[in-house]
Amino acid sequence: MTILIVMLISSLYRQLIIEQENQVDAHLSAEMQRYQQLALTVNRRSFAAQIQASDPKTALIAWKNSVDMVGALTFLPDNMPLLPETKEFPIFTGGPDKLHILTGGLAMTNYGPVLIATRTDQLAMLIEKFVNAAFWAVAFTLGLTLALGYIFSKAILRRLVQYNQLSEQIEAGHYNTRLPVSRQQDEFDMLAQQFNRVLDTLEQNLRAVRGVTDNIAHDLRTPLSHLRIGIEQLSEKPQAELEDARAELLEELDDCLATFDAMLSLTRIEEGQQLLDLQPIHLQEICQDLFEMADVIAEAKDQVFTIDLKEDAIIQGDKYLLFQALFNLVDNAIKYSPEGAKIHIEQDNKCIKIADNGPGIADEDKERVFERLVRLDPSRHYKGTGLGLSMVKAILSRHQASIELTDNHPGLLVSIHFK
Repeated sequence: MTILIVMLISSLYRQLIIEQENQVDAHLSAEMQRYQQLALTVNRRSFAAQIQASDPKTALIAWKNSVDMVGALTFLPDNMPLLPETKEFPIFTGGPDKLHILTGGLAMTNYGPVLIATRTDQLAMLIEKFVNAAFWAVAFTLGLTLALGYIFSKAILRRLVQYNQLSEQIEAGHYNTRLPVSRQQDEFDMLAQQFNRVLDTLEQNLRAVRGVTDNIAHDLRTPLSHLRIGIEQLSEKPQAELEDARAELLEELDDCLATFDAMLSLTRIEEGQQLLDLQPIHLQEICQDLFEMADVIAEAKDQVFTIDLKEDAIIQGDKYLLFQALFNLVDNAIKYSPEGAKIHIEQDNKCIKIADNGPGIADEDKERVFERLVRLDPSRHYKGTGLGLSMVKAILSRHQASIELTDNHPGLLVSIHFK
């Protein structure tokens, strides 16, 4: 900013000098033409009278006739150029300002050379005042800029120190710490908001990791305990019971391995490591296959299983993975609904709905059930890994589809929308 002000003042100074020079040149040129014209119209005596009557405040006129000097000067300065060329020269007066600086030149007339000059020392004083004013203006601006810069830098440094202290708290494990956001909404506030969003995501992920760890400990503690007890008791069992005991232990171990296999498979799908076998899929066809396979399971529980197919739609996807996700949803509806319940599949264009009139899911749990290894307490007595709905959401996300859980009054309504 200070540099811009200096450049502006310098430009104004140059304009002032040029304007003053132009005014002096124009004034001298006008006086030269006037006296040249005067010399053509009057005689020598009248010409001398006009020079003696000239106002020195307007222009200082001097003419040397054949005998004397006429005008304000007693002699003509040496080496004076012909107008429009000009030259500065001093004169001494008896007033308080003893020395005047004039700028002028010689004008050639019919009666000889006439000196025409005008005072320019007052202009020099004006320029000096302008330079002084400009100097103090620049000095004030520079001082103000430095003061404001110091205050601003101290404010920035204070915020940086505060951010550094808070980051040390976060590094120490206090992940609920957040950077302050002021009302100014400046760049630091934008950075703090973005950093706080990152911390929110980090804290959420850490809670999810803790939740997964707790669920793993909860779900695997029982089968691992059974394995340990069973292995200890193998030596005490008679030979005839060893085969059945080993089979039970292998089944428990297979359940544990299935949980870890499902977690690995889920990670590969979420991270895009598992390539999709993309092919055209008719949603009517896959829903019909789903109905035919799950109808047998529903009949075993005396449940009413119906399907309603409307306008068909074709999408690009992995038929095996998509069928796995849809079957998991239908299997859950059958598993958690009581005997005699009604389960219905409806397909219309790119929307598939699976409805039941079972116990449903509480509103506060509708998003939580998609997390890894989350199994609601009423379902703990059902065998499973707690990864089914996580797998469903991961598969649908890879197919650019959304899933929504809502109440069916009573029961649960699962809505799937493909793009």
